[in-house]
Amino acid sequence: MNPNESSPAPLRDVAQNAEATARYLADMQRVLLDMGANLEILQRETRVHCRSTSVEGDRWYHAKLRALPVEKALKDVLKSLNSLTGGLEKSAYKRRSHDEAVVNTGKARKEKALEKARKNNPQQIQPAPNPGEIGDSGQNPGYGGPASIYDLGKRSA
Repeated sequence: MNPNESSPAPLRDVAQNAEATARYLADMQRVLLDMGANLEILQRETRVHCRSTSVEGDRWYHAKLRALPVEKALKDVLKSLNSLTGGLEKSAYKRRSHDEAVVNTGKARKEKALEKARKNNPQQIQPAPNPGEIGDSGQNPGYGGPASIYDLGKRSA
């Protein structure tokens, strides 16, 4: 099959759009968080049941020791689930960041090419005017104007 043909890939459109990817991952995260809430309830109920199950001849801590592996397994599942939901959030952020980096890379390359063109072809600097071409020949061409308020009267209009 030609890769350029449009095939019915269910997540292709989602993968090509950062906003759609973020919405899809948010939906997945919502589902996982609901599952996490149910797993937390299951963990509490399992803990209560396993710790209250005792066999004749047990000491007070034997039921707790038997329940620890079950509790640890459920705790590990919840930890993995929380890690997974965090990873989904991070993935959505990275996907949006990727699109921004693509746009910024294009702009940066254009700016770099313009800067390189300016560097290779510098503008010609305008030559300084000759001292004889200055309009007010009564003053020294090296100075801009009167030095004090007493010199204002000597100035030609």
